[in-house]
Amino acid sequence: MNIKNWLNNAIKILSNVDEPKYECELLLSYVLGCARSFICVSENIKISKHQYNYLNFLIHRRSLGEPIAYIFKEKEFWSLSLTVSYDTLIPRPDTEILVEQAISKINSTHSSILDLGTGCGAISLALASTCSTWMINGIDKSEKALKIARINASKLNVKNVSFFFSDWFSSVNKKFNIIVSNPPYVSKKEFFFLKKDIFFEPFTSIISKKNGISDIQNIIKTAQKYLFSKGWLLIEHGSKQKIQVQKLFKRYNYVSITSYKDYGGNDRVTIGQKHD
Repeated sequence: MNIKNWLNNAIKILSNVDEPKYECELLLSYVLGCARSFICVSENIKISKHQYNYLNFLIHRRSLGEPIAYIFKEKEFWSLSLTVSYDTLIPRPDTEILVEQAISKINSTHSSILDLGTGCGAISLALASTCSTWMINGIDKSEKALKIARINASKLNVKNVSFFFSDWFSSVNKKFNIIVSNPPYVSKKEFFFLKKDIFFEPFTSIISKKNGISDIQNIIKTAQKYLFSKGWLLIEHGSKQKIQVQKLFKRYNYVSITSYKDYGGNDRVTIGQKHD
């Protein structure tokens, strides 16, 4: 079988995804070890039996909803190639808004930053790679996620970040200039209306109690103790949670509270400054 014939059949199998042709070409380039651009101009090249069987195995996984990132065990974030696993959330482009706003609030070359719920280390590594003199601590309550984060730090040769176990602030014992977090913020009810791809990701990193607001409230309330004077807390949240999150920032006496939209125009990040 040649590339063209396999591609035509595979596109039919993945008709339930948004961009079936694009995803099939990605899978082909992954298995054949070549650029996607090569696939587009090499339709008549034959696929070996081994390649054919492996491609069909991957197409089956994708047809069941498994995200491409888990199939490739890799995802790009902030132009960094990150290893991911079933123990970590897949980094999403909208979270780069959180990184951008954190960078805009850092006013020292020796700032200390805490990343709550680091997962594969995406936010921590994005910040650490931006300035080598910033000191980043990434925490998570999943040892398996922390293992992936450390693999990414080693792979990228990033030295100014450390990852350690903590259930939110349980093992944190110092103050920071900046605290960032992309916590769980989806309610149990909302979860079942999301795309089926999400079912492959760790539930504990997605679902939060109190209609999705429990972890956000806990972080906003507790972070005051771990911020230096005039320090900033930045939180990613659901597109319909802006008002609720802003009210929580106000309740716990933060100032300069501002919300930002993601690349899709949805409310996604809210920040506040510690007021002494």
